[in-house]
Amino acid sequence: MPFHATPLDLAFHALSDPTRRAVVSRLVEGELSVSALAKPFDMALPSFTQHLKVLEDCGLIVSEKRGRIRWCRLVPTRFDEAANWMDAERRRWAARLDRLEDYLDHIKEERDEDG
Repeated sequence: MPFHATPLDLAFHALSDPTRRAVVSRLVEGELSVSALAKPFDMALPSFTQHLKVLEDCGLIVSEKRGRIRWCRLVPTRFDEAANWMDAERRRWAARLDRLEDYLDHIKEERDEDG
């Protein structure tokens, strides 16, 4: 069966790379030009723009050319999808751990009664 990436899959793939996470962290402060974004990274501009393309293709950022400069900014709603998924998973695992704790408490009480 072929794998069809969902927007959430693409977002997590994009965020799996430290360079792309660093770009996202810098864009939290507001939009920046591609050249300003690329400045702290020790890579050629074409390599860096490939990172931006991955972020843009999955919808985490958008870019816009104004004059001769391309500007990038975050798309917060795409991050909400990832945050919602992680929160749902956290709640699910917390409920499982709570049930395990109840079970272990029950076993301990039975042992205390028998012993």
